[in-house]
Amino acid sequence: MQLQVIQTKIYEVRGQKVMLDFDLAELYEVETKRLNEAVKRNTERFPERFMFRLTVIEWENMRSQIATASIQTKRNVAVTPFAFTEHGVTMLASVLKSNKAIKVNIAIVEAFIALKEFALNYKEIDDKLKELENTYNKQFKDVYEAINYLLQKNKQETNQKERKQIGYKTK
Repeated sequence: MQLQVIQTKIYEVRGQKVMLDFDLAELYEVETKRLNEAVKRNTERFPERFMFRLTVIEWENMRSQIATASIQTKRNVAVTPFAFTEHGVTMLASVLKSNKAIKVNIAIVEAFIALKEFALNYKEIDDKLKELENTYNKQFKDVYEAINYLLQKNKQETNQKERKQIGYKTK
């Protein structure tokens, strides 16, 4: 299973990285209905922080943004998909016990780990860039002030020469 394929199926909802039931069903090669039935038979394994149902507004927003979500024509429009957090996806392994489910689950967990590592690296790079920006912006600010001062001074001298002289003239 390719990590990139899985990563394209990880979305951010309510500030959490999640995978939707129909994407998971596709990866596990089962019908979405069957996956949700297995989850409903084991609800005690899926607290709110592991799995939640999207609101109608969240679902509509996602459908307009995600190509695969708009293909969900068989889905009852009154029923929004379940969103599984990383822990919820891990818990699915205990509910779906096929060899395929185990392999897919390992790949999905590796995808979540890769995303976390990327986010950590990105944060470190972002912090370093901000540090450099702060350091060098102070130095460049002084240079810009000096250049602007010289430009303004040059303008003032030019303006003084163009003025009509008044007062006593000496010969």
